[in-house]
Amino acid sequence: MTPTLFPRIAPILTFVLCVLRTFGGVLDSPKHGAEEVAVIETMKSHSFDVMGSMRSYWSFFLWIRLFVTIFLLATSVLFWSVIRKVEFHLDKSIVALLSLTFVATVVVAWKHFFLAPAITELLVAICLAMAFFRTA
Repeated sequence: MTPTLFPRIAPILTFVLCVLRTFGGVLDSPKHGAEEVAVIETMKSHSFDVMGSMRSYWSFFLWIRLFVTIFLLATSVLFWSVIRKVEFHLDKSIVALLSLTFVATVVVAWKHFFLAPAITELLVAICLAMAFFRTA
């Protein structure tokens, strides 16, 4: 396998993860019945002062979901722009940092979310780790 194969897979997996999390987490509507709707309405209705701004639990919940979407989209674009260069070069420290970042997200997804994103993030982390070890 060429040293560029794994970095070429990483942006595709990251973009797929971004799209799936966006449609499954940010744009998805409640589908688990009245209890879920009640929880969401309660989150929306309770506001409190946070550093001088009135916020609800729902705004924090929505913000973190949007943050993940933005992060994954920016990461996939970053990966793609790096591998598109004619003279392929990876900064090993950046690749190592991104690989460790995705390992951390695997732990969080495994513990607090569910298996599908954890596996996808693990594949991205492996691709980046392979790119790290195969880069001169």
